[in-house]
Amino acid sequence: MVRKIVAELLGTGLLVYFGVGVATLSFGFGTTGSSFAAGVVATALAFGLVLLALAYVLGPISGCHINPAVTIGAWLSGRVPLRDALGYWAAQFIGGILGALLLWATFSCSPLYSRSKTGLGTNGWGAASHIHINAGGAFLIEVIMTAVFVFAVLGATSKTSNAATAGIIIGFSLTVVHFIGIPITGTSVNPARSLGPALVVGGTALSQVWLFIVAPLVGGALAAGLHRVLYPEPPVEALASGEVPV
Repeated sequence: MVRKIVAELLGTGLLVYFGVGVATLSFGFGTTGSSFAAGVVATALAFGLVLLALAYVLGPISGCHINPAVTIGAWLSGRVPLRDALGYWAAQFIGGILGALLLWATFSCSPLYSRSKTGLGTNGWGAASHIHINAGGAFLIEVIMTAVFVFAVLGATSKTSNAATAGIIIGFSLTVVHFIGIPITGTSVNPARSLGPALVVGGTALSQVWLFIVAPLVGGALAAGLHRVLYPEPPVEALASGEVPV
């Protein structure tokens, strides 16, 4: 279990560092120039490709959830016991915070960085949204995106799926939801990814972060219910020992 916890903490930290890092460079520093679309593509690919790599590296150890929404989906699907899920959640939130702090320390070495102006790839609605979506719309899109993503994760790692291609499916799924989500909320689908940067930036990002914790968890729960209907299978107790990746 210690190895799993370390893997989840490390994986979540790396996802935040590189994914949120590219988002900050693209939209905070403006490295993609005046093209908003270029920033969307760069950020979406960064999140997707980092997760793809981590899925193959950390998957054999912990299943590479690195996302509380994925863990709640795995728990409600009967793939992980509650004790393990609680440990995963703690590791993921701590990893997300550490990844955000490390990223902030990196950017703080630049004279061009300002925490209030450049930000740290936080999520938001209203004025913090590119299309100024309201809280209700932000909640809805986050639930839908997370449900789609977690459903893809559960399906790609089911007993009838090809384990060799699971990482590719998972990584591309995260990329796809970012394409639509970035202009709307900045795309969370991962409470740990949202909490770390919000704690660093504070202000509006921190006051709105509750939505990006609750909505993805709701989406993960919905995905678990849908998965149980379409992929009926008994709980896999062996997952607790790391024999079946999720």
